[in-house]
Amino acid sequence: MQDKPLSGVRIIEVGQLLAGPFAGTLLAYFGAEVIKVEPPGEGDPIRGWRLLDEQGTSYWWRSLGRNKKSLTLNLRSAEGRELLGRLLEDADVLIENFKPGTMEKWGLGPPDIEQRTPSLIYTRISGYGQTGPYSRKPGYASVTEAYSGFRFINGFDGEAPVRPNLSLGDSVAGLHAALGILLALLARGSQNSSANGQVVDVALYESMFNLMEGIVPEYSGAGAIRQPAGSTITGIVPTNTYLCADGKHVVIGGNGDSIYVRLMTAIGREDLAKDPRLAGNPGRVTHQKLIDGAIAAWADKLSSDVVIDVMEKADVPVGAIFSIADAFNDPHYQARNMFEQVEVTNLDKPLAIPAILPKLTGTPGRTEWPGGAVGSHTDELLGALGLDAQRIAGLRKNGVV
Repeated sequence: MQDKPLSGVRIIEVGQLLAGPFAGTLLAYFGAEVIKVEPPGEGDPIRGWRLLDEQGTSYWWRSLGRNKKSLTLNLRSAEGRELLGRLLEDADVLIENFKPGTMEKWGLGPPDIEQRTPSLIYTRISGYGQTGPYSRKPGYASVTEAYSGFRFINGFDGEAPVRPNLSLGDSVAGLHAALGILLALLARGSQNSSANGQVVDVALYESMFNLMEGIVPEYSGAGAIRQPAGSTITGIVPTNTYLCADGKHVVIGGNGDSIYVRLMTAIGREDLAKDPRLAGNPGRVTHQKLIDGAIAAWADKLSSDVVIDVMEKADVPVGAIFSIADAFNDPHYQARNMFEQVEVTNLDKPLAIPAILPKLTGTPGRTEWPGGAVGSHTDELLGALGLDAQRIAGLRKNGVV
């Protein structure tokens, strides 16, 4: 079987919960050897979060822990930290998402490691970054999403800002960390570069801030502060969510000039299709209530299936709002292989976990195994460091592993 693109890259992941581990999952899927260092006992807290399987392990862990080797080390002990230092001597990348200052307190900060492993790409994920007046503040996704400005623009005018029912800041930070690692690996491997190892500094709030599109220049240039816009998007009309007669919602995006004409013609509003005031987006923004009202009144009389059929025949972008159950039963999701089936030891039936993107035709990623038991690779990995069975047993007895 063809090598994956990151085959031969060794990554030590000492982060917990989501941001650091998500970055590790992305890279492990595409071939990196990811060694996840967990505290002895229950391991990463996500193993016990949300819905649990018959073994008392989170379903989420089976996805997030895929393709990773689990090693238990008590980093609060000198022996645990010494073993981590030895692991890093033969690693390409470290991923950590502790509170800034923690690794330095343990004698494992970038200057300490650089002396032993100058080629290491030292990846740090935190709420507010490693520098600045807020760097030592705890930074959970919920708080940093708010601080980034992302929460401000979500919801309906006059109501409390809302959040997606996901830890979005953690996942977006994990994506940025994976990108930073890949860029650093490219720099380190470039024949025209003198770059060696370096620090990749990822902040949750900055990762979310990076998604803010034109909000910064609009404020700088025009003094505009974008406000929440409910189910629409400011300055682009029509694009909205419409309730249908069967109680389901559909999204219709008709904001291109020619698409708008097709949309209004399809719903029997040729008058609005031909109205010169609405020929361009600026005019449609001015008359947004008129346009959205017409579309909503039309959709309100029809089932969602009929609305989608009419829009598709008119070549207007349209789609139902899917639940995960809808996605599982959808032929396009299935044709694109968006779900992977894994066998979990001692579970009666296979478990579906999401495929990881992007899709590569020549060197695709794949799930080799689902997230396993805490410390399932401890003996293997410590043995590779030269520790014999007696020494490992002693470490286990003393709570180091």
